Amino acid sequence: MAHNLPQLQILPTASLTPHEWHDDQRAKPLVDRLRASGVLRNPPIVTPLADGSGRYMVLDGANRSTAFRQMGLPHILAQVVAPNDPGLDLHTWNHVLWGWDAAEFLKTLAGIEDTRMQEIDPTVRRPQSRWPIKTLVWVQTPDGKAHIVRSQPDDLAGRSRRLVEVARAYMGKATLDRTTAQQVSQLGDKYAELTAIVVYPPYTPGEVLELCAAGILLPPGITRFTISPRGLRVNYPLDELSADRPIEAKNAALERWISERIARKGVRYYAEPTVLYDE
Repeated sequence: MAHNLPQLQILPTASLTPHEWHDDQRAKPLVDRLRASGVLRNPPIVTPLADGSGRYMVLDGANRSTAFRQMGLPHILAQVVAPNDPGLDLHTWNHVLWGWDAAEFLKTLAGIEDTRMQEIDPTVRRPQSRWPIKTLVWVQTPDGKAHIVRSQPDDLAGRSRRLVEVARAYMGKATLDRTTAQQVSQLGDKYAELTAIVVYPPYTPGEVLELCAAGILLPPGITRFTISPRGLRVNYPLDELSADRPIEAKNAALERWISERIARKGVRYYAEPTVLYDE
């Protein structure tokens, strides 16, 4: 079973770098839960940056890494995956907005610097993977009308900075949910005060790594990294991570801890997709 296990490693907390903008205030409830439980239940997933800095990009678990920084913990347990791991995949979330006037939303979008918004035929759709390179988002409002916002810069960094401005245009003004839906008609009547649906472009893992290494953050909640296998319910003691010991000693202790768990049949590998009901 050992060859199927995820690679768990203790890393310097400061070496973990987010790839998307993150509101640090969101981590406070998690800080309280971590202190109350005394364990890290699900390690964040990270991948090493190739710039020689020793940093790791957080693929999933920005709240957890932020909470560790806020708690002053020097080290964190993480699942480390290679950027080219065959089990690593990247999907795109779209955003459903509600509680803000749709006309005001469109007016705000139209005013974003270095972009151009235009109305398009909502019945003409092409896969996101075939969007023109300058297309930032596809937007549909409750009246069925559709618009696209295009970036003036056509390089990856320039487009991504404009994409952040698109998200900032509605952050704090509209309430949002992440969704895989791409049209208003797919939402049914779930949102009584629907503002719009915002469809985002796809990114590759390599593009996200390049942006992260350059210090360019993506909008929050548009990337969805998945990894198989995924280490869950590890419940590693925070005392081990906060101890005043070298990181090499902590990783050696981690290896012994994992070996003991395996020997006691405390580790189970699920080859099939699994749904948990105790989160």
